[in-house]
Amino acid sequence: MRTSKRTQILEAAARVVEREGVKSVTFDSVAAEAGLTKGGLLYHFASRDDLVQAIHQHLADQWEAHIAAAAGKQAEEATPAERLAAYTRVAIQSATRAELLFMLEGSTTPGHAAAWDAVIDRWVPPLETGDADDQVTLDRFIARLAADGLWLYESLTAHRLDPRLRRAVAERIASTLNHDDA
Repeated sequence: MRTSKRTQILEAAARVVEREGVKSVTFDSVAAEAGLTKGGLLYHFASRDDLVQAIHQHLADQWEAHIAAAAGKQAEEATPAERLAAYTRVAIQSATRAELLFMLEGSTTPGHAAAWDAVIDRWVPPLETGDADDQVTLDRFIARLAADGLWLYESLTAHRLDPRLRRAVAERIASTLNHDDA
């Protein structure tokens, strides 16, 4: 299947961010990376903010596709334990610099955070105050924190785990989710 021009632009923008950071995303830098004219880029994105928002969505969509592949199904077809197990299994993959920078940038801009939050809400909903007495829900949240910790460890440190050990850690976290789903 041929990649759309819009997808090519978003992948080019992610490469710019990998090398130079989020602030480096300009029409000129992305157009040069994508092999387009600035006008060609403007055809797809009316403003820099439209482009940045589309990059957030593109990266979040890729992340969700990895989680769905790990689950073997979409979030709405999976049980809560299956969703969290898939999320955990994806945690063995280090984030790219672009993903980390966009997630960090998105956390301070509600409109940009929406793409990431939607994925998280579908796969690992947040803990609510009323969940404090629900042991299964608390255990799932603790497993999520462990998976997030593994992902951050792999993404932020120079000390990479051996791939076999990383998978074993993720599987161990996932195996703690053996509660019956209602």
